[in-house]
Amino acid sequence: MNLNQVTVPSTNVARSIEFYQRVGLKLIVRDLPKYARFECPTGDATFSVHLAERAPASPGVLVYFECADLDATVARLRGHGISFESEPRNQPWLWREATLRDPDGNAICLFQAGVNRKNPPWRLP
Repeated sequence: MNLNQVTVPSTNVARSIEFYQRVGLKLIVRDLPKYARFECPTGDATFSVHLAERAPASPGVLVYFECADLDATVARLRGHGISFESEPRNQPWLWREATLRDPDGNAICLFQAGVNRKNPPWRLP
């Protein structure tokens, strides 16, 4: 099995397209006002948004996007007007993370984990 895509709800798909393009995703399907799909800049996974009547209730979905250089990515996104809820910081699970929300309140975590992404010291054999 392999993860193909993650889809999150949006009350305004056109607004979400603009946001996720600023984040760095490549738009590959635009079916306004109902749906949009993006490719991630690296890897094979895709990400999509679909029209919903209302934003998800908290805590909702948390989507993780891996970055080769988290601090540089956060600085670049700030330059594109993206606001963050938390600054890049090292976590006890050996990942460096920064969090933000999309225009509908969906939580996004940008992270850098290196070998600890799939192989932390406590991984089961």
